[in-house]
Amino acid sequence: MAHVIKMPRLSDTMEEGTVSKWLYQVGEQVNEGDILAEIETDKATMEFESFYEGTLLHIGIEEGETSPVDALLAIIGEKDEDIESLIQQGAQDSSQAIDIKEEPVIEEKESITEPVKVPEGVEVIHMPRLSDTMTEGTIAKWNKKEGDTIEEGDIIAEIETDKATMEFESFYSGVLLKIGIQEGETAPVDSVLAIIGPKGTDVTGIIENYKKTSEEVEEKAIEEDDKSNQEQEAATEPIKEVNIQSTSIPSGRIFASPLAKKLAQEKGIDISHVQGSGENGRIIKRDIENYTPMVSGVQPYRPVGEESFEEIKNSQMRKTIARRLGESKFTAPHYYLTIELDMDHAIAARAAINIDPDVKISFNDMIVKASAMALRKHPRVNTQWTNEATRIAKHIHIGVAVAVEDGLVVPVLKFADQMSFNQIGNSVKDLAIRARDKKLTPEEMEGSTFTVSNLGMFGIREFTSIINQPNSAILSVGAIVEKPVVKNNQVVVGNTMTLTLACDHRTVDGATGALFLQTLKKYIENPVTMFV
Repeated sequence: MAHVIKMPRLSDTMEEGTVSKWLYQVGEQVNEGDILAEIETDKATMEFESFYEGTLLHIGIEEGETSPVDALLAIIGEKDEDIESLIQQGAQDSSQAIDIKEEPVIEEKESITEPVKVPEGVEVIHMPRLSDTMTEGTIAKWNKKEGDTIEEGDIIAEIETDKATMEFESFYSGVLLKIGIQEGETAPVDSVLAIIGPKGTDVTGIIENYKKTSEEVEEKAIEEDDKSNQEQEAATEPIKEVNIQSTSIPSGRIFASPLAKKLAQEKGIDISHVQGSGENGRIIKRDIENYTPMVSGVQPYRPVGEESFEEIKNSQMRKTIARRLGESKFTAPHYYLTIELDMDHAIAARAAINIDPDVKISFNDMIVKASAMALRKHPRVNTQWTNEATRIAKHIHIGVAVAVEDGLVVPVLKFADQMSFNQIGNSVKDLAIRARDKKLTPEEMEGSTFTVSNLGMFGIREFTSIINQPNSAILSVGAIVEKPVVKNNQVVVGNTMTLTLACDHRTVDGATGALFLQTLKKYIENPVTMFV
């Protein structure tokens, strides 16, 4: 079914709009929520999003053209759908809108607004019509309170329409003198939403006069709504009798926001069964979203508890970790390279080395040793960035990330490329124990040129890390996984490990990082090469 979209009234004083730019062309697919066009109002150029999904079948107002509110803006529907009658009807409606606009209605308008005296510098903001079918809106949230200073462009409220909850920005600067519609309240388009002006201005008379006018408009709308409901009830009387007999729902007019009604219709919910949480029991959006239908007349069990939080004061370590990782992530352009290793030979080599009762090495020790040797062959990975130069470290100090109660520390193995497997293993164990006991000295956590972070012992197969600045790279080590692999054109059971290298693109190019990983792969998959 085709949907006719009319020129919306995007501000409280907008009478006509100019299409600045179309973001879609006729024939293109449009999704609900897509920005369809940019429309210039009397106050700003605003993005207008589509509330429908389908093909853009017709554009009624070309770029640069100006048309009154309610003129045919576009038609969205199914591809190749016949819309000729809608286009003709839209042209007639647009013509009538222009004629109506040109008719002398000043006397009627003055008869309403004449008693209202607005002091100089005071702006009365009305409930805007934020969609082409909106007749009333519900205030979902006020972002400002009376007495607050507002700047032009500030989001002052969130307004629930018949189609979505949308942010409403102020076109004026000043003090929020009066809120005319409270949170949860629903009011028709053109009702007084707020008054903005100089601090201390008396607006009592303004709000009273406008409120009287708004009440007359709302009363008329309610009368028309009641009439429509009575006609609908008459058409569905037999169905209503069955519902009353089975559920004992009291009859009467149902107060619900436009969006709540629309959501209820889409979800197939009988809105008369929903308990409203808005003002005076009005049903609003969240009531429909949280509604659970009764089964056999019994409301399903809903867990009830108390929402609570426990606040743990951030330690100095946690604050330092947050600051340094934030600086690294937002200043260094990270990219990631991932490689999978065959660990069968490494497993066999470790078992052979650990036969010696005085030697116990881990896979992490092997990775640290292999990383140190690979850095010697690829010094561009062993670098630091400064605004003046790239510093290539001639020494190799590898940081080993250790999890502690308050977060993460990185003790450093100095000159790791000169250490044996056994020396690396003993040093890592000693540093990890003292890190957890908070006995590391600052010197033992400074000076790293490369970092290794291993979560394989927790069963994590693959992950990425944030670079430990001023390093240019960090290696993330996953768990050894037993799985089917192809060897010699046959599927066999093999052991694999995933490594991910995070690099700072300012110092380490993609090819440089890839070559480093190839060398690392050769060392770990063939540990004997590390003894040559």
